[in-house]
Amino acid sequence: MTYPPPHAALSGRVDPPPYAGFRGPAAPSPYASGGSGRLPAAGPAHAKRREPEETSARPAYAAVPIAGVREPVRGRHRVPVNGPVSGAARASVAAWPIGALLLGYPLWWALGLGALSVVVLAVPMAVVLWRRRPIRAPKGFGLWALLLTGYLVSALTLAETPDGTYGELNTGRVVGYLMRLAVYVSLLIMVLYLGNLTLEELPQRTLVRWLGTLFLTAVAGGLLGVLAPRFEFTSPLEMVLPSWLGGNPFVANLIHPTAAQVQHVLGHASPRPEAPFEWANAWGSDVSVLVIWFVVGWWTYGGPYRRAAAVLLLAVAAVPVVYSLNRGLWIGLGVSAAYLAVRGGRPLLAGLVTAVAGVAFVLSPLSGIVAQRLDNPQSNGIRAFTIATTVRVAASSPVIGFGNTRTAYGSHRTTTTGRSAWCPDCGHPPLGSDGHLWLLLISQGFTGALLYVAFFAGAVRRYWTDRSPIGKAGTLVMILVLLYMVVYDGLVSALTLYLISFALLWRNGATTATGAFHGDRRRP
Repeated sequence: MTYPPPHAALSGRVDPPPYAGFRGPAAPSPYASGGSGRLPAAGPAHAKRREPEETSARPAYAAVPIAGVREPVRGRHRVPVNGPVSGAARASVAAWPIGALLLGYPLWWALGLGALSVVVLAVPMAVVLWRRRPIRAPKGFGLWALLLTGYLVSALTLAETPDGTYGELNTGRVVGYLMRLAVYVSLLIMVLYLGNLTLEELPQRTLVRWLGTLFLTAVAGGLLGVLAPRFEFTSPLEMVLPSWLGGNPFVANLIHPTAAQVQHVLGHASPRPEAPFEWANAWGSDVSVLVIWFVVGWWTYGGPYRRAAAVLLLAVAAVPVVYSLNRGLWIGLGVSAAYLAVRGGRPLLAGLVTAVAGVAFVLSPLSGIVAQRLDNPQSNGIRAFTIATTVRVAASSPVIGFGNTRTAYGSHRTTTTGRSAWCPDCGHPPLGSDGHLWLLLISQGFTGALLYVAFFAGAVRRYWTDRSPIGKAGTLVMILVLLYMVVYDGLVSALTLYLISFALLWRNGATTATGAFHGDRRRP
């Protein structure tokens, strides 16, 4: 029996044990319940083979109750999850909702349901969960349940208008609240659904490569935003929604497909790619998460041809990444490179690759665009005003918040202006729009913000010892969540990717030393 080397990391592939490809009934498991961990002694050569007795075994997809089941210790010697032991990693019919979400994202975007597709697909996910009760839940998920409960309670303050803000309770405020509530519930269902699928139904490597496919979709959308920034169209959903709903700014951003946002970030009109996501900042945060899983799926678990293609595709992706003018994305990529250098297992190689990429970038025309962006920090004053006002307003309802965003009087330049019928562009962005932490402060108070931080920080602490490629990549995503919460609004697509990454960590941590998952019938 062989085990992978303790240094297996993002930089290489680890083969399964030599007996992993045998699936016959005569292959007893040394890890079966009550086993000693040793293979049974071979019988006499002339011994008659006995067929296994018929049993009323649980189906392979049956869930194991969480009560009494301890999560196995994650250590340096766990075999990475390579999918079914018999050949290629293929997903079963039960995994179709998550496949439809990730692989079918361009279609959802064209229909006007891009980010909201998780709400639609949460329905079949819930059906799958209901049919395989009892349902497992990961450690620390109670914090997410409390966050959701707190959001329900915050509805009591929807009608309030705190000092320094204006606007009465209206349809738009209620619609925004209900949509966010639907997203939070859908994401809870999605995580439980992913965690209760067996590895035979949805191999880890398959899920990682689906995320890599979505990365390629995002790169294609980014190139569309650079080359055709004015491209947009009316989606089918937009056509059928009533004007009072489709005209809501929050809803309109979600259902109206556009290739880019044209902004005057550099002092002149500049396109910032956003397709196929909600807005430019969502594109930046999503790409920085998806590129991590793309590297794991195409480089770590890829053959020579896939690795060569990965290098070329990453070079192409650099174009929309730079033209996005997204400083948060650039910082996130820098953090990811530093993390890989420290925990990747080959720091010298990682440093050399980073240095070569840096020199190539400096010598390219793209470096001039980055320099212009850093010299034009127009949004800093807006962010400072919004954040300071958000904290001050949230302090007046620190426990449950106000259920939704509010609009403040004035701006970073004046204290008297505000949006009105004769000047719809006056005023300032809604409070909480400059980062998910600030959105939680205004909508759920300091309690909601603390629960959010505790959930993702707890995931970093819990899975830090997972040294498999998926474990290291997922932990990096959890770190980026804590970084991005001060600059990016997580709703909707970004938070979906964050929690898919969390589910990958949970599934990885719930495997045994041989890579099997609780509830799987198969054993090596």
